[in-house]
Amino acid sequence: MRYGKKSKIIIEMKKQPDIQFLSPEEIKAFQEARMAEALAYLSSNSEFYKKMFREYSIDVTRIRKLEDLVNIPVTTKADLQLRNEEFRCVPADKVIDYVTTSGTLGDPVTFTLTDSDLDRLAYNEYLSFTVAGCTREDIMQLMTTIDRRFMAGLAYYMGARELGMGVIRVGNGIPELQWDTIRRIHPTCGMIVPSFIMKLIEFAEKNGIDYRNSSLKKCLCIGEALREPGTFGLNTLGRRIAEKWGNLELHSTYASTEMQSSFTECGYFCGGHLQPELIIVEFLDENNNPVRDDEPGEVTITTLGVTGMPLLRFKTGDICYHYSGPCRCGRNTVRLSSVLGRKGQMIKFKGTTLYPPALYDILDNIPKIVNYIVEVYTNSLGTDEITIRVGSDDHSEAFVKEIKDMFRAKVRVAPNVTFESPEYIAKLQMPQTSRKVVKFIDLR
Repeated sequence: MRYGKKSKIIIEMKKQPDIQFLSPEEIKAFQEARMAEALAYLSSNSEFYKKMFREYSIDVTRIRKLEDLVNIPVTTKADLQLRNEEFRCVPADKVIDYVTTSGTLGDPVTFTLTDSDLDRLAYNEYLSFTVAGCTREDIMQLMTTIDRRFMAGLAYYMGARELGMGVIRVGNGIPELQWDTIRRIHPTCGMIVPSFIMKLIEFAEKNGIDYRNSSLKKCLCIGEALREPGTFGLNTLGRRIAEKWGNLELHSTYASTEMQSSFTECGYFCGGHLQPELIIVEFLDENNNPVRDDEPGEVTITTLGVTGMPLLRFKTGDICYHYSGPCRCGRNTVRLSSVLGRKGQMIKFKGTTLYPPALYDILDNIPKIVNYIVEVYTNSLGTDEITIRVGSDDHSEAFVKEIKDMFRAKVRVAPNVTFESPEYIAKLQMPQTSRKVVKFIDLR
């Protein structure tokens, strides 16, 4: 940490990739030193946090241990939406890149990144790729968008460049172009939404492409879960990919615009690893108390080394399990499960608490369902109601019964089921302004 003009504290990123392999005590001590720098920077540069510290009479110099963070109020998505500009810690002429969140739980929020934030983003993805076993000898096929104010696509590109990998910026969709690229350039790994792998397989099987013997050997997967929380076994989508393309290595990676960091699975596939020089993570219950390893908690993050819009104890809305024990890969960092669901998307249906991923896992396991949308709304009694809009060629009552029986067997309750053409559902899933496939619509 150094000091600039007018006593403004300036924070700097510290690259220490080997810290993941130090002892838990050494990792904690390092994070506490970085936390002190982050708090000093916020108290000097962030209008939002300066007001918070004054309002709650918080002396940041007394927050010395990670455990002391509980004495600071949490930050929420509503804070970002209502007071967006107050989070920016630099003048406008220091902003290099503007991005927005995906707006999953409301209006998108604008984030501003400085030159050093972009360097940090590249370093984060460099770490992410190395955790997944990528090297400079790999060629990555980037099957996500790099435009539309999307932070992740840019981060992947810069991280691959930092590592020295070749990158092919194909973008999302268009299986024909993806396979033409694989044939021409022979990429070894892909950055992809996992359900799109099934689209690639379907296209390959229809067109006689020997995908199992293609150059593509590994995929880093975003946006959808591949493994069951707790057991780390493949879920329905993961099993379907593995049954078809068994020699394709699948690594989950979890991130968000707000955290400007990611958690990625190593080769032992038992949770996404924390990068301790870039982020502090807590797991909190509804009362903002820490949960045990065997309890689900809301992922709550404090960024380290971010200069444009750093966040302190920001509740992401994502519910995960966490694991504190050492990993067989030698890392001693906290690991995250796949996301159980988003707090704002929790459904109370006929006395049962559900999250959308549990519904997706059931629907993905029914072969005659081509695609689907899960809609949740408030019924005339004021309680949650679920309708599944199914894209399928079978519209029979027998198929409705089959779907409902599957739900009763898995989650004890059955939603309403309606049928649409797969083509119509596909249009609903990918609105023109969306950067991600939409499977859940909340009308409550």
